[in-house]
Amino acid sequence: MKLVSKFFTFIHVSLSCTALFLAILYNNRIIVPKWLIYSQLLPILLKIILKFLILILRNTAKNTIITKKKRGIDMNIYKAKNYQDMSRKAANIISAQIIMKPNCVLGLATGSSPVGTYRQLIEWYEKGDLDFSQVTSINLDEYKGLSPENDQSYRYFMNTNLFDHVNIDKTRTFVPNGLEPDSQKACNDYNQIIQEKGPIDLQLLGLGHNGHIGFNEPGEAFEKETHCVNLTESTIKANARFFKSIDDVPKQAYTMGIKNIMSAKKILLIATGSSKAKAIYDSLYGPITPNVPASILQLHPNVTIVADEDALQLL
Repeated sequence: MKLVSKFFTFIHVSLSCTALFLAILYNNRIIVPKWLIYSQLLPILLKIILKFLILILRNTAKNTIITKKKRGIDMNIYKAKNYQDMSRKAANIISAQIIMKPNCVLGLATGSSPVGTYRQLIEWYEKGDLDFSQVTSINLDEYKGLSPENDQSYRYFMNTNLFDHVNIDKTRTFVPNGLEPDSQKACNDYNQIIQEKGPIDLQLLGLGHNGHIGFNEPGEAFEKETHCVNLTESTIKANARFFKSIDDVPKQAYTMGIKNIMSAKKILLIATGSSKAKAIYDSLYGPITPNVPASILQLHPNVTIVADEDALQLL
């Protein structure tokens, strides 16, 4: 708005000066043909307009970066000022999905990254702007061995951070069964849910320091579908802050596989902080390798990244 105000002020001053110039000419009885005045004035006005359009575009570009990948895939990268700004931008994208398709299927994530996004969605719901009554949700992962009532389980996380505060039907919210001891059965059951309820319209992802998405850890190959994973030491340490001690962090988890994630129609990746900068860079610009699981997103046709300035510092 400031740029627009400056633009009109500049135009007003320019026209005033022009009018004064013409008045002087008139008082001195100098006759200037109208076509000459217009031909001289028009280029000046066009230059002024062009300069301000460039300023507006440059100002917009500070917040939005469009990066064309080598493989011909466009990836939208939105730069946020901080965590709050990132959360609001991500919530805008999710809310647009809900509004455009009220019975959409959302793939949801846990951890510290999406908490602010969920708070923003709750706020808009409370204002009457959003309706979750027809939404279906499918979560990325769950710790093996934790019950839904355990305050560190991802079912508990989703209930307390989103589901308990909006009008979503909890019978249509799905999280892997952490209490199923038979890993093969737990994974097969969840794959069946994804197949029956999907496809996922919008998949929300966080990003691990080592480039993991969901609990798909760096390894020798991309795991296709839901599987039981042994958590790496770096992931256990990163999640230890949520537990009383690092010894309490589960060593295994059930997680969607890369094929499950890549089957989503749209993907939204969020990240904040300088500690995620290398993971962001390697995921978007490095080689596609299971050593950086998020690098597979380079092959998805519809990916949006919302991250703060610190996380995007290497781009």
